Amino acid sequence: MKKLLFILLSLVSVSVFAQNDKIYMHNGKTIEGTVVRVAEFTVVFKYANEDAEQTVGKYAVEKIIYGKSGREEQVSDKIVVNSKDDWEKVVVLEDKSQVAGLVKIEEVRGKTAFINYRTAAGSDKKAQQKLKEEAAAKGCQFILMTSDKDLNLTGSNSSASLGSTQSVKKGVAYKY
Repeated sequence: MKKLLFILLSLVSVSVFAQNDKIYMHNGKTIEGTVVRVAEFTVVFKYANEDAEQTVGKYAVEKIIYGKSGREEQVSDKIVVNSKDDWEKVVVLEDKSQVAGLVKIEEVRGKTAFINYRTAAGSDKKAQQKLKEEAAAKGCQFILMTSDKDLNLTGSNSSASLGSTQSVKKGVAYKY
């Protein structure tokens, strides 16, 4: 009888001390395992009963609840994009690790006209807006920037004058 009681107490204590961390994703999924570390752009974790480390971008993670302490850590706010009008909410990412856990949709592009009446900075800003508008129209919250070029249309190396610069931006649109 003592042996049976000892075995039962051992099983109960193991289950109490082996509580998993829970990672709540913005797409509605929950990951159970052990959080190894929260880095600048990513969350590194191990699935329950596995040793291989996995990585997910912070933008895909809403919060983490640590099993041992019960502490809740808010990781990122959910970005809601309903239409092209929400283009200002779209986030442009430059580090590929930030898109881990997001769903790749398709390539997007934003550019200014060959002849425009903007300065180089104005052309760049307009191209960025067009890029974000295209992603928002597809319901995407994120763009991983793949190309950012300013083309000098005057053919000279002198400073760009008004209307002589075209800005072209390309990226890949992602969503939760």
